[in-house]
Amino acid sequence: MKAEMENPSEEREEQKIFGLYDIGEVVVTDPGLKGVINLNYKLVIKSHGRIRERFGKANVNIVERLVNTISIPGHRGKKHKVITNWATGKYNKNMGTALEAFKIIHQKTGKNPIQVLVNAIEKGSPRDEVTMIQYGGARYPQAVDCSPLRRVSLALRNIVHGAHDKSFNKKKPFAQSLAEEIIATASESSESVAFTKKNELEKQADAAR
Repeated sequence: MKAEMENPSEEREEQKIFGLYDIGEVVVTDPGLKGVINLNYKLVIKSHGRIRERFGKANVNIVERLVNTISIPGHRGKKHKVITNWATGKYNKNMGTALEAFKIIHQKTGKNPIQVLVNAIEKGSPRDEVTMIQYGGARYPQAVDCSPLRRVSLALRNIVHGAHDKSFNKKKPFAQSLAEEIIATASESSESVAFTKKNELEKQADAAR
């Protein structure tokens, strides 16, 4: 019986990514995002770009999706606004930045940083957005529902953009601003860029109904 009782704790120990944070205890509370936030365990989170099928983003670990977004923090729309020296597209460097941000989150909140990241995605992902439709030669704004995959992508993008804007040409390191943005979004703070943009999008969608 003693050996059986020890097995669950041993399994949880084995689910620590990079030997640091337990991804097995992370819970997704938003039912709309449960199928697209991937929390599959791997010691080293890296897919080597092999997941290329349609809707394959749902099969990419959420930590890797964050790192992939960190690789291009200067993107705004269809333009690449600026290239930074701390995000060069190198996986190891960008993962190091994410792990440093996770370390700061753990020190400030005392919680599992991956759980805080998932909470931030849930709080910062818009449920509605606005598109343009053409009718009779005129264009009108139309409110549409946001798909689960796009909700996660928008939340991650806005979190990274907000952290980038708070650290670019400033003394604050990007890892620290990323950690603060994730914490602020998870707590629904008005200081969060992602949470503010989510509210703006949903208000625009309500006005366009």
